[in-house]
Amino acid sequence: MAMKQDIAALLATKEGYDALEPSAKERLHTMVGDVEEVVGVEHLIDALHNSTSHGGDGVIRCYVGFEPSGKAHIGWKVLALQLRRMLDANTNVMVFLADWHAWVNDKFNGDMEAIKTTGIYMQETFRALLNYPPEGEGPGELQFKWASELMESSDYWARVLRCSKGATLAMVRKTFTIMGRDEASSDHDLSKFYYPAMQAADIFEMNIDVAIGGMDQRKAHMFMRDVASKYGWDKATCLHTSIISSLKASGSRMESFDHKMSKSDPNGALLLHDTAKQIQNKMKKAYISPEDSQSPVYELVEHILLPEFGEIHVTPNPKFGEPSTWSSLEEFRAAIMDGTLHPFDAKMGVADGLAKGLEGLATHFEAHPETLDRVTALMNG
Repeated sequence: MAMKQDIAALLATKEGYDALEPSAKERLHTMVGDVEEVVGVEHLIDALHNSTSHGGDGVIRCYVGFEPSGKAHIGWKVLALQLRRMLDANTNVMVFLADWHAWVNDKFNGDMEAIKTTGIYMQETFRALLNYPPEGEGPGELQFKWASELMESSDYWARVLRCSKGATLAMVRKTFTIMGRDEASSDHDLSKFYYPAMQAADIFEMNIDVAIGGMDQRKAHMFMRDVASKYGWDKATCLHTSIISSLKASGSRMESFDHKMSKSDPNGALLLHDTAKQIQNKMKKAYISPEDSQSPVYELVEHILLPEFGEIHVTPNPKFGEPSTWSSLEEFRAAIMDGTLHPFDAKMGVADGLAKGLEGLATHFEAHPETLDRVTALMNG
């Protein structure tokens, strides 16, 4: 997989960046400084310089879309940390609950009531992960929107048709990975060919300035930007966050995202509702080798623990060594590879840090278990 973009170097090359006020530069770096890739940052630079936005009111709107499809895994933490940065940068953050998209993608066998229940669970989850920010449509506020609200408009469906116009079937097949499907999976189901057009139309209809998603959403975002070029529509800046690999993944990371953590593989996925003990037990089995610089353990450190806490604590059994604190992934990895830090102790340190970062969510659902219980029943049903 391509190396992470050097965001600071990229910004320095962009027209208008040097003219930004120091406070605007700080906002920009808060928004884009920790992502894997930024595409079309020129719009954000312009919006900050001129106090404008696609909505015409100066409120920078960002969005991330989720299909309500079950319990969340630890990869959601990567997105939640990015959304927290967007709130800190005084943008409006929308979590888009893509209920009809989930229906198209056969989640819960198309049971819309189950999809709606899971969407409500997602609202509660993100409120807790983001530490209950103020809600509304203003800067620094969080909002939730259902796809079904957007789809009540005839303008939306006209936009979907425009986004579909000129897109060949072969072109659309190449985007099926955004649904977690291979290119040959959906020739028997026409609705799935509308999925990329729906996702693009969502962004245009809601005047989104910043579209956020994992690297696996890149093809959808590029499709959206191609459509915008065709019609002269406003292009959203796209921010792509890192994908967390399955705990069992080893070796180099491929563009196919076959290594991606999936909640359908219980042993390879950390769920947001796992207890500290469950996280420890799963982490014991996580792949890490002193001979290999690639490991899902390093990804968890780089994309979750260091951004959230700035350091990682390792507390081995006193018989085997002294506690240590690490604030650099490079030093942490080097210590494992040269034998200074035992892989087991490193994995338990990561487990402890992840559990600490999920305490607020656990507290929320202990106090309000109803929605999580309903989702659990759906998953076991």
